[in-house]
Parts: sequence; C-alpha cells; structure tokens
Amino acid sequence: MQITDIKIRKLFDEGPMKAVVSVTFDSQLAVHDIKVIHARDRFFIVMPSRKNPDETYRDIVHPINAQFRAALEEAVIRAYEEALTAAEEATVADGEPAIL
Repeated sequence: MQITDIKIRKLFDEGPMKAVVSVTFDSQLAVHDIKVIHARDRFFIVMPSRKNPDETYRDIVHPINAQFRAALEEAVIRAYEEALTAAEEATVADGEPAIL
C-alpha cells in the first residue's frame, strides 16, 4: 500500500495538537482526521478515533504493524514540517499569517 497524497487540513499554534491531516492510499482510500501531536519533545501521530459509551476512545482505523506505522508517521510528520515551513515563509513574505 502506497501513500499517494497527504493534505494538511489545519495547523495549530497552541497546545500539543499541531495539525489535522488527511492521507490517501493508492489513490483510492482516504483517511481523515489523523492528528499530529507534539509532546515529550517529539512529534507523533494519533489515528482517528471515536468515544465509547464508557468514555474511552477506540481507533476507527489504524496501522496493523509497527513498520507501516513508522512509515506513515514519518511521511505525515514530514508533510507537516513542509506545510509549517511554507506557512512561515508566506507569513514573512506577506507580513500576515497564512491561512491553510
């Protein structure tokens, strides 16, 4: 399965959540609401989830093995860093924050 597109839907300045991302696989399947989190001095991703009646959360979709999770996390974080750099450059060029 190949990652064919990553879209940064929203960037956040405040708090540990830094972005909300959509990833497309094989140009045929999209997974929305993957979150980029910064905590304990590192970035990681959190898969989309829903709240259960007992107040716990359960992933709606998730990688099956550590190797694919690492590849997905690396690709998403790289796309986030590129979007962040582009937004910062747009801010410097325009003097106003970029809207994504």
